[in-house]
Amino acid sequence: MAAYPLQSLLSARQFVSPQRVGDRLYFISDMSGRLSLYSMRVGGSVPEPLIPPDVALPNPHHLDGAVAYRVLPSLGKILLMLDRDGDENYQPVFAPIDGGLPVPVFGDRFAGQQVFCTFCDAERNLAIFNVDPRTSPQMEGILANLATLELTSLGTSLYGNFAVAHSDDFSTILLADQYTFGDVVWYLWRKDEGERRLLFGLPLDQRTEGQVVQPNGLGNAEFIGDEGVLFVNALFNDQYGLAYFRLDAPDQLHEVAIQGTIHRGVGELVGLKASTSGRHVLLYNIDGVSWVYGGSFDRYNLIFRIDRILVGQGALSDGVLESLAIDQTTGTAALSFSQATSPSQLYVLDAEDNLARQTNERILGIPQHVLARGEDYPYTSHDGLRISSRLYLPAAELGYSAPRPVIFYIHGGPQSQERPDFTWFSMPLIQFFTLNGFAVWVPNVRGSSGYGLSYMKRVDHDWGGLDRLDHIAAFELLRKDERLDMERVGVMGRSYGGFMTLTLAGRHPELWKAACDMFGPYNLFTFMERIPEAWKTYFYMAVGHPEKDREFLTERSPSTHLHQLACPLLVIQGANDPRVVERESRDVVEQLRAQGKEVEYIVYHDEGHDIIKYPNKVDCYTRITEFFKLHLRP
Repeated sequence: MAAYPLQSLLSARQFVSPQRVGDRLYFISDMSGRLSLYSMRVGGSVPEPLIPPDVALPNPHHLDGAVAYRVLPSLGKILLMLDRDGDENYQPVFAPIDGGLPVPVFGDRFAGQQVFCTFCDAERNLAIFNVDPRTSPQMEGILANLATLELTSLGTSLYGNFAVAHSDDFSTILLADQYTFGDVVWYLWRKDEGERRLLFGLPLDQRTEGQVVQPNGLGNAEFIGDEGVLFVNALFNDQYGLAYFRLDAPDQLHEVAIQGTIHRGVGELVGLKASTSGRHVLLYNIDGVSWVYGGSFDRYNLIFRIDRILVGQGALSDGVLESLAIDQTTGTAALSFSQATSPSQLYVLDAEDNLARQTNERILGIPQHVLARGEDYPYTSHDGLRISSRLYLPAAELGYSAPRPVIFYIHGGPQSQERPDFTWFSMPLIQFFTLNGFAVWVPNVRGSSGYGLSYMKRVDHDWGGLDRLDHIAAFELLRKDERLDMERVGVMGRSYGGFMTLTLAGRHPELWKAACDMFGPYNLFTFMERIPEAWKTYFYMAVGHPEKDREFLTERSPSTHLHQLACPLLVIQGANDPRVVERESRDVVEQLRAQGKEVEYIVYHDEGHDIIKYPNKVDCYTRITEFFKLHLRP
């Protein structure tokens, strides 16, 4: 059996979040061992660093679709969002367009607060920010002129007040409040009115006690001229679709037919973006892989006609689109794309569909045929629900004999999805597991995104309930697979996946020989007490209220059941994590050690709710793998 070092696997650097400006391509990469900003000539040149090597950019995945950076040619600057080693208190800074030291855009105006940039127009030098003060649940929307630094408030809300769309001149802005995932209300802000007003949906304070409101799944939106809004929603289709209404008649909602898709499988429409000359692109997630179409909206016949396939075929198939940015000047698209066995690559796609690859990143010293592509492994759960999953097995060329020990790998969220995406933390780790002889089971149980709104909503107010039983149903199913040794099984997960790992290890201790929790909530009361104030409103509705649901939250907290832990536990934590604070993981360790349990604890002092710096990745992946090798004996 060939032994492949982890450093070979992690030699593949990330190339993500590209933007084309003229003949330059800007992008984020970890070439220095941490995420930083670079540029190179379209067509290829030596990448040029644009910020000092000691400045680390945040993981674009954690920005939830917000702007990581934007090049502003007329100002000669680049707008960047920086935090401090993963604390997620993002701050807007300017760096010179040719590179240099970042400086705060607004001085200390937002110090200690979390600032998201939801839109930034490089032609008008206008941006929309959403500000979480961290000490108060009231979040504020702000329109900023980046040339004059003039700020205009778009109002505040307990439920987000996030910008969804804007008119060309930013005089009209669509704002969203979200109560739980899919339960959204829209407001309209006009410059001449100065305050937002209700446009679509039923606000929480207008609902009667016990009233059931169907989730609408309102998502990406685009203004169509000055008349109406085209938007993603789940009002007509649980897997999402398009709808349109006029701004003067939002109660007259029209479904928009989509013509020309060619994909097959289970998934959903996940995005709508403006392209050029009144055109748009639609983004789909089908069985975890990306499809992107270009087309135009016929508002009179209420049809979206697709005439281009941007992603889903050829070189851009069977993988995940990390990001796509359209250069309005050239009509070209810059994109980043990766697969389960291939690192992210940068591409430029021109208006005639000519695709030009800009990078040739490789995994050094490991033949691609020994990496695991994974196999679809859907199953029927305990109550008849179809669950989408994948099984990654060691390649036959590695010489491992069946049956193989198994690691259950559980994603975070829970409104997330494990996908064949090499830019995310999990995929290189899954590959390293298989290179070391493990089979890896990767389920997307109820509550996951990617399979429709109702599937995602099944986890609301039921953390550790039917979702937990989905894993147990999978365990029983996998006993029948002769390739797997279900007497040697470990479980691990991150964030909500860490919560589920602790839950499974405590409530079903007989199943596991080892467990690894990465920053998972341990006690739901202390977890919600410690999160930022603006988050509590959501968690009280989606998970449970500490006072109204005390008995329920006690029963669902892993801390209630972990006295039954019967296997070694590895706990991993970032010291700067604002989502699951270090104290939460330390509680796990101290309380279980006091009970005589075998617990190992690793803290990374320059990380937050992730492990993204190269030395930390090497250490983390190695220690997790060695932990499972010790206890599962591959």
